[in-house]
Amino acid sequence: MISIKDLLIQRNGNDALKIAALEINKGETLAVVGPNGAGKSTLLLALAHLLTPVRGEITFHGKLLKDWNDIEYRRKIAFVFQDPLLLDMSVRENIALGLKFRKANKDVIKMQVIKWAKAMGVDHLLGRRAGLLSGGEAQRVSLARAFVLDPELLLMDEPFSAVDPPTRTQLLKDLSKLLAYDHRTTIFVTHNLKEAAQMGDHVAVVIGGELKQVDTPKKIKASPADKSVRDFLKEL
Repeated sequence: MISIKDLLIQRNGNDALKIAALEINKGETLAVVGPNGAGKSTLLLALAHLLTPVRGEITFHGKLLKDWNDIEYRRKIAFVFQDPLLLDMSVRENIALGLKFRKANKDVIKMQVIKWAKAMGVDHLLGRRAGLLSGGEAQRVSLARAFVLDPELLLMDEPFSAVDPPTRTQLLKDLSKLLAYDHRTTIFVTHNLKEAAQMGDHVAVVIGGELKQVDTPKKIKASPADKSVRDFLKEL
């Protein structure tokens, strides 16, 4: 579904991310791990077509990202950030927002909002205003708002970092179960290897702005690619 070759992304004139090669299959969940500032979020921004490579290529369904129409491509992806970024309106209205922008049929909107509110466990909150939600509830609404758009590619940038540990554990459990059932192609950024192992079919390790290793969590722990990966694993 996604192919990356000889990629170089720069930010503020400095090299931020280098990837020699990376393939992401349809229906796969790829967890991206690494220390703070390693380039993990840069990868998501490049895949969201919000950063332009200095060198190399990203293809989506065999077509170079730069050749996609921006609106057409953005309709195929959804981005979930660390902070929920909900608007000052009801949960129902927040979840429906993207579908309204796309001028979807009212009955379709109603049906899809209920479907994904139930899937994320917030259907009992549909009438509540976003400002009255807990951190965990708000992030569940943010996830429902992403899923309701039926994206082919779901990008998540440490979506559980701002919630308390028990809420985080339950969110991870629920989302892992949903992705295993839904088979949505997902790229999930975290600095937590346990989260990566729980969520990801494969794990990509990014250190110092470079993709160092991609494999199953078990194989990465058993055979780190180099000293930087080995040292990163020791710190966790």
